[in-house]
Amino acid sequence: MAQISDITKVDSADTFERPIYAGNAIATVRSSDAVKVITVRTTGFDAAVPTGGSAAVETVAAAADSGKSSFVGREVTKSDRPELTAAKIIVSGGRALGSAEKFTEVMTPLADKLGAAIGASRAAVDAGYAPNDLQVGQTGKIVAPQLYIAAGISGTIQHLAGMKDSKVIVAINKDPEAPTFSVADYSLEADLFEAVPELVKQLG
Repeated sequence: MAQISDITKVDSADTFERPIYAGNAIATVRSSDAVKVITVRTTGFDAAVPTGGSAAVETVAAAADSGKSSFVGREVTKSDRPELTAAKIIVSGGRALGSAEKFTEVMTPLADKLGAAIGASRAAVDAGYAPNDLQVGQTGKIVAPQLYIAAGISGTIQHLAGMKDSKVIVAINKDPEAPTFSVADYSLEADLFEAVPELVKQLG
């Protein structure tokens, strides 16, 4: 039995589509296994309709405890912000912010104004500016919000693979050659330390 990872489309009961090469190509995969093991890229599918399903509901008796494992506890990160993969608006910062203090100082007011989740590029996470659970990209979280604002993010292919399905992308970067501009719906060539505070000010 072979696992099929990260599918974005179901063509038939046996045929699926999944991105490869950081989303630059789509592979069509067919499986003849009777039982298929797949993982799904949730951003590739619309949310299911909450009513109108026709699946049968059955009561199943609980299995007896095998004694092989036990529940020790659970630690949950609590935040007043939306969860990154479910947020409708995400503001993300990159390595250009320069420090963890500047990351918080610049990105938090914008997120507060928009009621947004905060994301980060891998470079920002690796530099210690933001925690790992905020990383957006192929090796982080795949997101597809209604609005994605990338500030100071050059836009490596791995980062673009994680956010390019966003409905509207706004890129703020002082480098006119930044790859982020290639996928942005709105591009602002500017110093983020001036542009982001001004945007916050204009939002009132």
